[in-house]
Amino acid sequence: MSYAGKGQGVSQKGKVWMITGASSGFGKLMAEYLCSLGATVVATARQVDKLEPLMMRYPGNAVILELDVTKPDNVRGAVADAMSRAGHVDVLVNNAGYGVTGAIEEVAEEEYLPMFKTNLMGLIDLTKEMLPHFRERRSGNIVNLSSVGGLIGSAGWGFYNTTKFAVEGFSEALAAEMEPLGVHVTVVEPGPFRTDFLGRSGVESECQIMDYRETAGKAREYFKTQSGKQAGDPQRAVEAIVEAVSMEHPPRNLVLGRIALTRYRAKLQERLAELDRWEELTVGADFPEGA
Repeated sequence: MSYAGKGQGVSQKGKVWMITGASSGFGKLMAEYLCSLGATVVATARQVDKLEPLMMRYPGNAVILELDVTKPDNVRGAVADAMSRAGHVDVLVNNAGYGVTGAIEEVAEEEYLPMFKTNLMGLIDLTKEMLPHFRERRSGNIVNLSSVGGLIGSAGWGFYNTTKFAVEGFSEALAAEMEPLGVHVTVVEPGPFRTDFLGRSGVESECQIMDYRETAGKAREYFKTQSGKQAGDPQRAVEAIVEAVSMEHPPRNLVLGRIALTRYRAKLQERLAELDRWEELTVGADFPEGA
């Protein structure tokens, strides 16, 4: 297969993409890249002024909208505005999100609940608002940004893991419902990439408990020391996403980055070994055959 990261992107002329969290990270790069390929991009963010450089650079391609996915009224208004200004949407990219680090006991409700509202509830609300549109057109793509943290739980990332594991389940069920209607759903699971995730976009719990120093504390250390050192190239990541979505049969799951791939393969092998180890106890929970 070809690789868009080598600079040969698939033309998106005539396509309309709607992207949340387009003011930074993957969302910003994707909006710019798609505009360069000729797409109409409905770029959304809480602070719409941060999207003005995109509009200035691509005035014929960019539509910028204010959108806070945690506010249902704002979601409904933004979808109506997008339809009014762009006519339709071919691809919805649920990209808005961030991480909170800290042990389960350390992270306070006021620290993790806003993340739940952004990473999960906002994604659900916007997707549900868009589904009648996709269903009526019998075509389109929904792209949900998850994480390798939606596949593997790690100390210090428990609440972030919870949001992303939920996105995985939501996306898998949605894909099964929408595929017969001609709508594809892809959930993307990046590993560590050089975005703002470990920088200004991240949150650390205020509470720190010494007993978690060697578990969740390691996540805090990673948070503070690895920003800008991640192995993943975010530009190549967004190009890979666009290429995957542009295929006739897009993947339901797209793992991005060698670190994520290696970790997930190891997790699957570990899970299969555990199933084998406990198989007798597992099947023993059924009624005896013929009962």
